[in-house]
Amino acid sequence: MATLRTQQLSVLTMNTLGFTACFAVWVMFSIIGIPIKTGLALNDTQFGLMAATPILTGSLLRLPLGLMTDRFGGRPVFFALMLSVIVPLYLIAYATQYWQFLVLGLFVGVAGAAFSVGIAYTARWFDKKHQGFAMGIFGAGNAGAAVTKFVAPTLVVAWGWQSVPKVYALAMSVMAVLFWMFTYTDPKHHVESHVKVRDQLKVLKDPRIWKYCQYYSLVFGGYVGLSLWMTKYYIGEYGHSIQTAALLASIFVLPSGVIRALGGWLSDRFGAHTVTWWVMWVSLACLFFMSYPRTDLVVHTVGGGQLNMSIALHEWVFTALLFTVGIAWGFGKASVFKYLSDEYQKDMGVVSGIVGLVGGLGGFLLPIMFGIALDFTGVNSTAFMLLFGVTLVSLAWMHLTDERALDRGQTSRMKFGQFATDTLE
Repeated sequence: MATLRTQQLSVLTMNTLGFTACFAVWVMFSIIGIPIKTGLALNDTQFGLMAATPILTGSLLRLPLGLMTDRFGGRPVFFALMLSVIVPLYLIAYATQYWQFLVLGLFVGVAGAAFSVGIAYTARWFDKKHQGFAMGIFGAGNAGAAVTKFVAPTLVVAWGWQSVPKVYALAMSVMAVLFWMFTYTDPKHHVESHVKVRDQLKVLKDPRIWKYCQYYSLVFGGYVGLSLWMTKYYIGEYGHSIQTAALLASIFVLPSGVIRALGGWLSDRFGAHTVTWWVMWVSLACLFFMSYPRTDLVVHTVGGGQLNMSIALHEWVFTALLFTVGIAWGFGKASVFKYLSDEYQKDMGVVSGIVGLVGGLGGFLLPIMFGIALDFTGVNSTAFMLLFGVTLVSLAWMHLTDERALDRGQTSRMKFGQFATDTLE
């Protein structure tokens, strides 16, 4: 019989790997959608819808699967979820019509609901002191988007876009088997059978939930939206090939995914509100500059001549700002869930499902909105203008519901506990 420590580490490891695989599948259309767009002569709005369709299903299922995780445990729910994705994922390789990609994308999108299952399953195995860090490690599975940025373009160039869903289906099959072999079930983690779903959903009446949903719609929804959009952005704005564009996009995607564990540690140390507050301000500053479109100015001088000026972000300056936003959002994804683990310990499955659902819907709506704005204006940077507006709303909400006192109280308790421990020793 494995020790508790061994079980904790094994569950955390397999949860993280499973979530990484699911996230890679979830954003697959960000790469294969580009050659499909060319082959089917789609506009930017249609591309945005196709890329975002899996996000819709994964978002809507987060709440019911979070409830199921509370009731039945994370192991059987996560395993069933991975199995359900394999067949529709494989069939994408044989789709030829736009509607077929949309329908199969809805089924494949189930993979995105892995977050609410895995986050609740992970949280149950750790005490409150270490939950932020453990959930941050699990959340690093967001780096599955970077896996797709690295792997999928190579497969597309070597064997065509149809090879990507086939390889991913095989990888998901292997992952499901390994997950079942190396995870555990603890019945004490389940919600008692007499607790009704209606009682679990009472948490929806708490206005704080909707505030955290707003935050998460930016730090996670924005992350997913840009993960789907940035490869195409680099191709259109800077003229790169699909491989180079995906590599540059991964500079945003990969750090934002893996840094989440550090964000969990910082949230444990300094409090969720403090970390989230700085995340919003850093995001606002970066998005302000990223929103500015390429602009040519003609200034008429006093001598009757003209002074021509061009204002544009250099590619590497833009990428540095994008990297900074990714790091900030990586911290923010962890800090928002630290809020939840602090305040909704007994309802983590349903609460993570609600917040994850809204955040995922942000990831669904944003690429469509990016496409509509681009088709309407022809300006690439409108995507960042939209994100700037969302960040501004989040900051205003944080200011109106100041919770810094909670962080100060948590820090004081931590210091007092350390003092008491040192005294006793």
